[in-house]
Amino acid sequence: MASNQSTKFVAIVDDDESVLSALQDLMEADGLPALCFGSAEEFLESGLQHEAACLIVDIRMPGMSGLELQAKLKAAQSDTPVIFITAHGDARVRMQAMREGAAEFLAKPFDDQVLLNRVRAALDM
Repeated sequence: MASNQSTKFVAIVDDDESVLSALQDLMEADGLPALCFGSAEEFLESGLQHEAACLIVDIRMPGMSGLELQAKLKAAQSDTPVIFITAHGDARVRMQAMREGAAEFLAKPFDDQVLLNRVRAALDM
């Protein structure tokens, strides 16, 4: 990664504390700085949307869903790649997410290396 992108990070948005912790550890073990947010609202309120190099987002969360967050970011003309993770993936939701520009849609449990590969690919977009 270029030195001028040192403030960039992977944003992880999930309402499950154990998922946040595991994904943050996974990213950082691979040399990728990561910040965790317990909700879509928390992520938006942080003001860090434009600093995120990539977004890993759960589909189903209390309050704003991952798809609603994706729509808000798109409306704000954000081009941050979004990777969805979900334990409740169905074909319709997957199609909607991908049609709206998601970089990937992974069902939990997913292979850590697959996620890392998708994050790296998204960062190279």
